[in-house]
Amino acid sequence: MWEPEPLRRQAPPTLRLVGCEAREREERAPIPGVLDGSRFFPTLLPIGFMKMEQKTTVTLLELAAKSLLSNEPAAIHALGEIPRDLFVPLFNTAFLGGHKMMLKAMVSLWPFRCLHVGSLNAQESCYDILEAMVDGLPIHPAQNSSFWGPKLRILDIRHDPDCETTCSEIHTTLPFCTQSCIYSQCSILKIEEAQHGVRCLGIGNSGSEPQSAQEPMELVVAISLNGTLRTEQFHSFLCTKVQQSFGSLHLCCRHLQIDGMPAHNSILQFLDLGCIDHLEMYQACLSEVTSLLARMTHLNSLSLSNIPFTFYKGRKFRSFLHQLGRLDSLQELSLASFCLADQLHKVLRVLPPHLRILYLPFCGLSNRDVTLLSQSSQATHLTVLNLSNNRIFSGVFEPFQSLLEKVSGTLQHLEINNCMLTDSALSAILPALSRCTHLRVLSFAFNPITMPMLKSVLQHLTSLMKLKRVIYPVPVHCYEEWNFQDSLDRQKLAEVQAQLQAMLHGAQQDNMNWVTYSE
Repeated sequence: MWEPEPLRRQAPPTLRLVGCEAREREERAPIPGVLDGSRFFPTLLPIGFMKMEQKTTVTLLELAAKSLLSNEPAAIHALGEIPRDLFVPLFNTAFLGGHKMMLKAMVSLWPFRCLHVGSLNAQESCYDILEAMVDGLPIHPAQNSSFWGPKLRILDIRHDPDCETTCSEIHTTLPFCTQSCIYSQCSILKIEEAQHGVRCLGIGNSGSEPQSAQEPMELVVAISLNGTLRTEQFHSFLCTKVQQSFGSLHLCCRHLQIDGMPAHNSILQFLDLGCIDHLEMYQACLSEVTSLLARMTHLNSLSLSNIPFTFYKGRKFRSFLHQLGRLDSLQELSLASFCLADQLHKVLRVLPPHLRILYLPFCGLSNRDVTLLSQSSQATHLTVLNLSNNRIFSGVFEPFQSLLEKVSGTLQHLEINNCMLTDSALSAILPALSRCTHLRVLSFAFNPITMPMLKSVLQHLTSLMKLKRVIYPVPVHCYEEWNFQDSLDRQKLAEVQAQLQAMLHGAQQDNMNWVTYSE
C-alpha cells in the first residue's frame, strides 16, 4: 500500500514540464512571434523568455497550449512537428477543456512511455473523455515511426491525485513507470523481462529478423459495476478494444467496485483478477465474495458492506475465511454491517499480522471481541482503527483500555463514533488514549458526553503534538432531547465552540482543529 518514492528526473530550471500539479489558468492573448493561433513555429520560446522565472515559464507553456487548441484541426495536424516538451501541458489543457479529438490524436502520437490522467478532472462527461483516449491507443502497427523515439505503452485512465502525467525516464534496460503492472503474466513488464532474458542468452532474434508487428500495451483502469447504462456502455467499449488488439492490449484493473453482484457482466471475463489490489463489494452474497477472492492473489485492500450470511459454522463462512487467509498482502480490511458478534477472533486468526487499517463499523461487536482484538497479532501494527456504531462500552471499559495500550505505538487514526461512550468510560480510557503519541485524527462523535468531560479530554490531548483533527460530540446540555438534531440549541453549541477554541489558544495549540459533525 505504501510504495517507495519513485526516482524523478530533475527538469531544466528554465523550462519545467507540467505534471499533475495545480497551475494558474489565466486567459491571455497568444504571444507574438511564438504562436499565431493556427500554426506552431519550431522556436517555442525566444531566448529572453527562457531566462524568466520558473513560474512564468510554466504559464507561457499553458498559453502556448491554449493557443494551439484555439484551432483544433490545425493543432492535430501539427502534433507530429511540435517538441515533445509541449505534449504534457497541451494534454492537460486538452483534457480540462474536453477536446476529445485532440486527446485521441495525442494518445496515438504520445512521445513518452506512459500517460496518466492523474489529478485531472474533466469538465464534461468523464466517460466521453476516457473513451476518446482509449480509442487513440495504437493497437494496430504504426506505419511511420516518430523521430522522438519511444511510443506510448501504458495508458492509465484512473483518477489519482498523487500521479504525474508521465513518469520520468531513467536509463535502465526496461523503461520506467511507477504504475506498471507487476503481477500479471500478460503485463508488459513481464513480457519485456522475458524478452530481455532471451536477448542476454543470445537466443532468438539475431537482428536480421523482424520484430513483432505490435508491441504489448497496458490499459490501467478502475472499474465500478453499479448497473447504470453509461457504465455498461463504457465497459462494452473497453471489451471491444481488447478484442481488437488480438492480445497486444492488457486490461489491468487495479480497483474493482461492485454494487450488487450482476447476474452476468462481460467485463469480468476480460479482467485478470490477479491485477486487482483494491476490491469493494456491496450487497452481494458471501459465496459470490468468496468466488472472487479465490481469483485474487495480491489484494491490498478489501472492503465489504452489507454481505448477509446465516451460519458462522457453515461451509460458506469457512470458505470465506479460507480465501481471506490466502491474502498475504492484505493491509486494509473494512467489514461494515458484517455481523461479527463474538466471532471477530475467527477473522483475526486468518488475517496477516501486518494488517495496518481495520474498519469494523456496525458489526455488533461485543466486549469479548474488543478483548480478543487487543490480544491479536494485528493490534501492535494498526495505524487506522474504526469501531464506530458498536456498543463496546456497555457496562465495562477495560477491554478498550487494553486495546489502546496495545495500539499506542502505531495508531494514527481512531474512530469510535456512536459507541455509547459515557463520561465514566471516557475518563477511564483517557490516560491510555493520551499515550497514543502518533495519533493524528480522533473522532468520537455522537456519544453522550458532558461539557466538563469534554474540557478534560481537551486538556489531556493537547499534549499529543501530532494530533491535528478531533471530531467531538456535541455535549448533552446542547440538546433538549439527546442526539436529536432538531432539538439542538445552536447558541449553546456556539458557546461550547468558543470555550474550546479559547482553551486551545491557551495551550498554544491553535493548529489543532476541533470540530463537530454539525460544522
